Amino acid sequence: MRITAAVLESAGAPFTLQQLDLAEPGPDEVLVRVDSVGVCGTDLEFANFFPTPAVLGHEGSGVVEQVGARVTGVAVGDHVAMSFASCGECPLCLGGNPAYCRRFDAVNFAGRRPDGSSALSRDGAPVNGHFLGQSSFATHVVAPARAVVPVAKEIDLRVVGPFGCGFGTGAGAVLNVLRPEVGSSLVVFGAGAVGVAAILAARAAGCAVVAAVDVNAGKLDTARLLGATHGVHSAAGDPRELLAAIAPHGFDVAIDTTGREDVLRTAVEVLGPLGRCGVIGVGPSERMSFDWRSILNGRTVTGIIGGNSLPQVFLPRLLDLHAAGRFPVDRLITYFPFEQINEAVAAVRAGEVGKAVLTF
Repeated sequence: MRITAAVLESAGAPFTLQQLDLAEPGPDEVLVRVDSVGVCGTDLEFANFFPTPAVLGHEGSGVVEQVGARVTGVAVGDHVAMSFASCGECPLCLGGNPAYCRRFDAVNFAGRRPDGSSALSRDGAPVNGHFLGQSSFATHVVAPARAVVPVAKEIDLRVVGPFGCGFGTGAGAVLNVLRPEVGSSLVVFGAGAVGVAAILAARAAGCAVVAAVDVNAGKLDTARLLGATHGVHSAAGDPRELLAAIAPHGFDVAIDTTGREDVLRTAVEVLGPLGRCGVIGVGPSERMSFDWRSILNGRTVTGIIGGNSLPQVFLPRLLDLHAAGRFPVDRLITYFPFEQINEAVAAVRAGEVGKAVLTF
């Protein structure tokens, strides 16, 4: 079928809307008409080195229009959110940990299906896609059934997409992995959509002190509005000193969403004994480094992918929190028509929006 997709022709280039051909879903795949899709920092990061020409996008929501012969968990007409792909066969997938699938890179970042084919083509030539199981910067998507999560039809699909990545990543880091005790202290470095999702989850978990650290005063204002008890402008002074005034004995939990080595080092240093730091950001730094004394007193550093969630279980739970008013992430969203994808990307890069969502 013919679809419209935002094509990345070369690394770092703007997206261009083009007509592409989309193959029918395979036996274990579904065809989804996209209703909305979030713009995530991971899209912008991978736009620098994903094989091109390509279609990115991985925070999609929509309506199922066709299912493959072996698909049983979703039906035509279902409303769905889409998440990452996984093989479903390795011990980690079978153990309920698909975010750490042994073939995660191969099934999410190769630009092709596992058999080397692509569902996307242009004038008979394949176009790279299947990005994080979706490539949902397009009017329609062919996705693995394992990457699709049915949601209730009364839920606004325009809000749902980012739950499959950004919102789920931040909240899952708190609720699934770090699991702070009631009354504990937590600090989040980076108050974008992922960071604020972590803040909301921390308040839902009963943390007494929830601090946000950022260089953007507007983002700190939003973080306070949505549950942060403290906001620290990291350009106003040494954040370690400012945070020490909030938690003199160190924080119980820290989360880094920035992917910056210097920020992560600070996140570890502001922990108290036995403090735990979750690393969930994809950013500019390729390495992390700490003084050995920073972790000798029982501090731990944990990498977290996708909120360590089983999407079919965690995403509906998070939507229930949202419906109860305890996870109001829709206040972060700014909507853009799909045709304005480059304007949305520019707004994300400039830090002007919490979460940009494209609508069709």
